[in-house]
Amino acid sequence: MARIKYYYDTESCKYERVKVSTGDIILNLLGFFCIALILAVGIFFVSNKYFKSPIVAQLEKENEELNFYYDLLTKEMDHANEMLASLQERDDNVYRVIFEAEPISSSIRNAGVGGTNRYKELMDSGVEREELILDTYQKIDKLKKKMYIQTKSYDELIDLAKNKELFLASIPAIQPVANKDLKKVASGYGRRPDPFSGLPKMHYGLDFSAPKGTPVYATGDGKVIKVQKKFGGYGWEIEIDHGFDFVTKYAHLSAFNVKKGQVVKRGERIGDVGDSGRSTAPHLHYEVIKDGDKLNPVHYFGQELSPDEYEEILRLASIENQALGSY
Repeated sequence: MARIKYYYDTESCKYERVKVSTGDIILNLLGFFCIALILAVGIFFVSNKYFKSPIVAQLEKENEELNFYYDLLTKEMDHANEMLASLQERDDNVYRVIFEAEPISSSIRNAGVGGTNRYKELMDSGVEREELILDTYQKIDKLKKKMYIQTKSYDELIDLAKNKELFLASIPAIQPVANKDLKKVASGYGRRPDPFSGLPKMHYGLDFSAPKGTPVYATGDGKVIKVQKKFGGYGWEIEIDHGFDFVTKYAHLSAFNVKKGQVVKRGERIGDVGDSGRSTAPHLHYEVIKDGDKLNPVHYFGQELSPDEYEEILRLASIENQALGSY
């Protein structure tokens, strides 16, 4: 029951009953509700700031963890990209230089991984933080594409390495006769006096002076494509196809140790020095042919010679001695 309030009236010197109007009641109620609302809002913000509910606290903790692991994942992807960039640089500037291959262009290495349709299902799913997830997917897909291109590059390098190994074994890289003291070089490549006419004539090979029967060796791996006996010209001769457009010729022989079609290895004995054909003394005439052109054989003797020995054989081959044969 509401309490009745009185006031003292000084004119009548009596206590009079306080009369409350309906407006006063409404104003009092509105004031009460305003104060209550202000207090409620204040309590709500204070409680949210200092006294979080278990659900809000759990959600904030999960968000913090997600942000932490997202930052960690981003750092790992950046680190992976740095490592891949290092591999790409070595690929282009070291491995491909060694194997004489063109570097992979940046337009291929940084090619895209497809249009927006690639992520349509993800965007249509209505996931929260769509941009963050989409950005992560794009970074991962780009990294995977770069890694795929790099693995294909390594596959190509493996094939090049195999061909390089075969190439190094096939090129004519040793002298065709044992010549450790280099004294068997009788006449080099270039214009030399013809032994029969005495006139200058182009000599397309290297003459090694050696006794008849001295072993002659294949200067690189290959396949014998000619074993021929002639009375003039090169006389008894052998030709070996080494692949990679290299062919070697061995002329004026006295014996054959191989047959046409036979596969030979570098250093394998293929015949003996002789005096057959148009020759003035026992010797081996040796030629190196590349792409159909006859080259100076002395430039291919680097494998078994030291730098000083190579310089010496260059000097000996440059002396304009008379050739020991004519063709």
